[in-house]
Amino acid sequence: MQITWYGHSCFLLTSESGYSILTDPCDPETGYELHDLVCNAVTISHEHHDHNCLAIVAGKPEVFRTPGEFRAGEIPVTGVTNYHDNEKGAHRGENIVFLYEIDGLKVLHLGDLGHMLSDETIKTIGDVDVLLAPIGGVYTINAKAATELADRLNAKVLIPMHYKTPALHFNIEGLEPLLAANANRRVHHLNANTATLSHDTLGDRRLLILDYKR
Repeated sequence: MQITWYGHSCFLLTSESGYSILTDPCDPETGYELHDLVCNAVTISHEHHDHNCLAIVAGKPEVFRTPGEFRAGEIPVTGVTNYHDNEKGAHRGENIVFLYEIDGLKVLHLGDLGHMLSDETIKTIGDVDVLLAPIGGVYTINAKAATELADRLNAKVLIPMHYKTPALHFNIEGLEPLLAANANRRVHHLNANTATLSHDTLGDRRLLILDYKR
């Protein structure tokens, strides 16, 4: 499986067969200038402009934007409802976390999760191989909560998203709090926006930091 980070919460997940799913496409107001992204399917965690911009996607891929169990090509996809804040959506509405099973790996994208997942939801999801987690705080969980969730989900690889970079126009936290909270994980900084992961290369308790697509 190949993971490409385009910035913010937007990733392209590509299976060995070549089937690809784009997550939470963001609009230019974020600071990430994306356009004509090619994929077979798109998942949208919630209907905010920095997560649902289908205008940057080429063609007419299948779009998943509701909770439930789906099949994107050969990839099982499960969407689970939660909230964009810690007041059960009173401030920012609902959010969907999406679980993908790609090439035998379980990948969980948290969208704009704004609270700790319940014990029941964690039990339903089970252990994951790769966790794509927001860490910027303010609008989402912060680095400390993302790290706790990675531990509770027994995530082998934690990949941060939705945090301050030179491109992002939002005023949220950067990488530093995450690095401070993960002294017990092996940190891998990639000077690239793409990583290839398999059962053989997954490892355990890794923090994988991708460079966004410029």
